Amino acid sequence: MDMRVNPKAKMRLVMVGNGMAGVRTLEELLKIAPDLYDITVFGAEPHPNYNRILLSPVLAGEQTLDQIILNDWAWYSDHGITLHAGYKVSEVDRVKRVVHAVGPGGETISAEYDRLIMATGSNPFILPIPGKDLKGVLAYRDIADTQAMIEAAAQYKHAVVIGGGLLGLEAANGLMKRGMSVNVVHVAPWLMERQLDDVAGRMLQASLEERGMQFLIGAQTQELVGDADGRVKGIRFKDGTEVPADLVVMAVGIRPNTALAESMRLHVNKGIVVSDTLQTVTDPRIYAVGECAAHRGIAYGLVAPLFEQGKVLATHLAEFGIGRYTGSLTSTKLKVTGIDLFSAGNFTGGDGTEEIVMSDPSGGVYKKLVIQDDKLVGACLYGDTVDGSWYFKLLREGRTVHDIRDKLMFGESNIGDAGHQGHNKAAAMQDSDEVCGCNGVTKGTICKAIKDKGLFTLDEVRKHTKASASCGSCTGLVEQILMFTAGGDYSATPKKKALCGCTEHSHQDVRDAIRERKLLTIADTFRALDWKTPNGCASCRPAVNYYLISTWPKEAKDDPQSRYINERSHANIQKDGTYSVIPRMWGGETTADELRRIADAVDKYQIPTVKVTGGQRIDLLGVKKEDLVNVWKDIGMPSGHAYAKALRTVKTCVGSEWCRMGTQDSTQMGKDLERAMWRMYAPHKVKFAVSGCPRNCAEAGIKDVGIIGVDSGWEMYVAGNGGIKTEVAHFLAKLKNAEEVMEYTGAFCELYRQEGWYLERTVHYVNRVGLDYVKKRIVEDAAGRKALWEQLQFALDGEPDPWFEHAKAAVDTRQFIPIQAVSATTEGSAA
Repeated sequence: MDMRVNPKAKMRLVMVGNGMAGVRTLEELLKIAPDLYDITVFGAEPHPNYNRILLSPVLAGEQTLDQIILNDWAWYSDHGITLHAGYKVSEVDRVKRVVHAVGPGGETISAEYDRLIMATGSNPFILPIPGKDLKGVLAYRDIADTQAMIEAAAQYKHAVVIGGGLLGLEAANGLMKRGMSVNVVHVAPWLMERQLDDVAGRMLQASLEERGMQFLIGAQTQELVGDADGRVKGIRFKDGTEVPADLVVMAVGIRPNTALAESMRLHVNKGIVVSDTLQTVTDPRIYAVGECAAHRGIAYGLVAPLFEQGKVLATHLAEFGIGRYTGSLTSTKLKVTGIDLFSAGNFTGGDGTEEIVMSDPSGGVYKKLVIQDDKLVGACLYGDTVDGSWYFKLLREGRTVHDIRDKLMFGESNIGDAGHQGHNKAAAMQDSDEVCGCNGVTKGTICKAIKDKGLFTLDEVRKHTKASASCGSCTGLVEQILMFTAGGDYSATPKKKALCGCTEHSHQDVRDAIRERKLLTIADTFRALDWKTPNGCASCRPAVNYYLISTWPKEAKDDPQSRYINERSHANIQKDGTYSVIPRMWGGETTADELRRIADAVDKYQIPTVKVTGGQRIDLLGVKKEDLVNVWKDIGMPSGHAYAKALRTVKTCVGSEWCRMGTQDSTQMGKDLERAMWRMYAPHKVKFAVSGCPRNCAEAGIKDVGIIGVDSGWEMYVAGNGGIKTEVAHFLAKLKNAEEVMEYTGAFCELYRQEGWYLERTVHYVNRVGLDYVKKRIVEDAAGRKALWEQLQFALDGEPDPWFEHAKAAVDTRQFIPIQAVSATTEGSAA
């Protein structure tokens, strides 16, 4: 994307690279000299600046790409920065001071400079072994790598990660969470040998093995073995052994990206050589910052020193000339797959040093402090890292420790002269104490921002101070500071939060605009609301698509490609790449004929597992994608929508028809409700339950809609949830008969469909709008209730069953054709 602004009569600053270190330099520069330069940035990736450290949570499915954007598209334009995203710099003419770049379509552009920043970062190191160019062999460095790994995990089973450092372990963890079987190959004798000693490294390995990760420690890779199609199928070691691999991720280190610098004839030695002012020693108009720079013989790969460099560089670009970068003493505070680790200084010890060690393998805690000449010179912590920043402070200050040596191992809170004495750690910190090592943010800076700007949430603190916005290891401490400074709920949701990074508009803004302007397509919505990215993203497209079809049923155009993969395939993908088939059983009731058809399909298609679900249905697990159409055809039962944001199940007890305790016919009531609403799409999954008496065997008290039979009729409960955090449903109304149950349930569901935000469960919707509001709309407004019920019936009338009305449901059946069959057809046509 090319975002241009009108150039002004300023000095011209060009930056090659759009990563964290370079953009942090620009942020610091804009704080102190916002009008000095006309700034142009070339970024090889087609994205704005994002947090590369958080690619691991994206791979694991814990965060989205939108959530790791540090500076969105608007930030560049708001600060008058011309960003050429997706453009790779091909040449720099140092005589004419011109930068030449090539765009994604082969087009070329140029930019003149008065000052040039080289922020080209680093490249992943690829082992020079046979097979390294096979399909399925990846590095792990950027968004494209992450996306490729996510796609591979959806198709293949076996992964091998070469490298047991932080990046390799995070890659392995993410692939495991995506359902792959993962082997980690590490040539060193223990994991993360640069950050941990042997004891901590082996404790980490044991913990990860308990979670299912497999290790080949000390193994030396000889070659990668490919299949006939040129895709990797295994990895062979020097001892002759092999393991299968459909995906190989190389995470064996990085190298400064100096190719462009070398072509410019800049001095390169372990990186682009720079002085204490971050100027290249070859050309004082050219600076280097970040992983590509070599300062006093060291190229740093951690965030904190790179940000320190950026701050110094900004003062020189601003023409203050006061800053000097003299190097960084680094510490590493990490969370590897949920396990806290910290190391700093000479944590391995050696001659002339003493060690204080506490080891509790059963408790998952290990601490080693290294002392030399009565000073703390190194620390290695596993499992309990709360005092890591304090140890690092002692290490940097060079303070003697003879007076606190007996309490040193037990942390800062046990040191009498520190003034803690059991008080809250955050409250007892000095304003000058550093909280966020990555960004160099002190407690005083955070407290001042909270008070001056009225900050109330963790997201707001991150936005204004950058604290906890990089590696996230200081998040807990920032939360504590926020709690005692703001005196509020640090986790509270902002009053208005953008739907995603593509827009400033909230979910409610988008819903309102679609209704008020009668927008009927995604493209219309994006145009009307000035979407920043023309095609949206994986977060906003499904949400906008749902808002359109729920607001304007039978008029808005459904876009199946904007639904999640499960809804496009109309089946739940499982961890091994196969699918589950769950046919609908009305109210949990079935027949001998249905069971025979299911059994025949299980035999015919060799389905490995048949399981009764918690929703009183039968789940066929392990169905191949190419068999899905025929399995459904042979079963001949309606879709259970187990994959969809829709009505899933209606759980019932046997009720008065069979049970001597039953007061109402709950089974029939459940079947009637399910038949009336089974095609209902919603902001999130919806579950009903109907119990025939207050003994509540169907667990109606924790469902989105729960109906309980009593002597005089029915009681209706709403907004329950039996998920990660169980929420008890709220009593809504006492109902006289089945007709009222149907009307009230349909009206509540339609209200939720029309007003709920995408991916918001009914419990969160009701908490947001209030139970009194729901009662006013459903219980107290009879005309409005009937209208809502009629609107739902209109929306559901004629809604197709995706497994039996492919064309009407816009199901792309080509996705179910085996790849081999497609290839054979193509070859036959060519012949």
